[in-house]
Amino acid sequence: MPASSADERAAAMNLIDAYRYLAALEQHRHFGRAAVACHITQPALSNALRALETHLGVAIVRRGRQYEGLTEEGVQVLATAHRVLHEQEALRQELARRAGQPQGRLVLGAVPTALPLAARFAARLVERAPGVLPQLRSMSSQDIESGLAALSVDLGLGFSERVQGQTAISLLPQVVEHYYLLSRHDGPWELGSPRPWAEAARQPLALLSPDMHHRSIVDRVFAGLGLRVRPVLETNSVAALLAVAQGSRIAVLLPGALVGTLRGQPGLWARPLVAPELHTPLAFRQASAARPSLALQAALALAADATWLAEARAHSGALQG
Repeated sequence: MPASSADERAAAMNLIDAYRYLAALEQHRHFGRAAVACHITQPALSNALRALETHLGVAIVRRGRQYEGLTEEGVQVLATAHRVLHEQEALRQELARRAGQPQGRLVLGAVPTALPLAARFAARLVERAPGVLPQLRSMSSQDIESGLAALSVDLGLGFSERVQGQTAISLLPQVVEHYYLLSRHDGPWELGSPRPWAEAARQPLALLSPDMHHRSIVDRVFAGLGLRVRPVLETNSVAALLAVAQGSRIAVLLPGALVGTLRGQPGLWARPLVAPELHTPLAFRQASAARPSLALQAALALAADATWLAEARAHSGALQG
């Protein structure tokens, strides 16, 4: 009997490990990168997933020369894996709590244009709850929403308009974002006078690629003005846009959270865009039905804190100086 109990415990742990490997594989979409993330070898990860397939009697992973996604049954297994891992992490945090301080991981997804704000939030969270380990991920709006639904993401920062009327997701408003025309000039940093969007349309522009929600917001403004804008450069990288603004005469359109990271840098000129004035609310999002872990509870408390909200407004939206 003791040996049988030990075998059962080992089997349970092996199953949880296999679920963790499967979740990592779907996140990284590469066997090698998933293995590195799980701190095991690639053969060990592959063997564990094959053992899981044998245990369940179905194929989970579509294999070719490289990772090709999950089978239909694999998608179902992944959904279960996310639920089990979510509950395990919540339980682990409750058991590890010391003197009322939360302990454990918090997966925080943020749309790329809000990453500076999310990073500042994560740093404040660590200061307030040192036992919490935020894992900050740059994610598309769709990936954040899918992650919240699958319980692979605890908290997401993105555009409020994406989830209006969805009862499965709860919103915690943060800031109202404003937009700026950022370009080089000869002189010190300057937050210039407002400029109309129509003037921005006449300049050589670098924009985020059409698959980014931020781009759809910008395109709607230009379309509303009857303008067809053809950028000279497109990218899905916010870092690339910032590099373009710093190193060329190509202008970029950015929200305040990103412009704020360059505030004070010589040779840059940020001008608020008006006519129309575009104000885009950002909010933290969580899955309404999910049991919040202690780390998530600490994050939600910070997100509602007046001091934090004042700091967030000072580094995004309507910038000063």
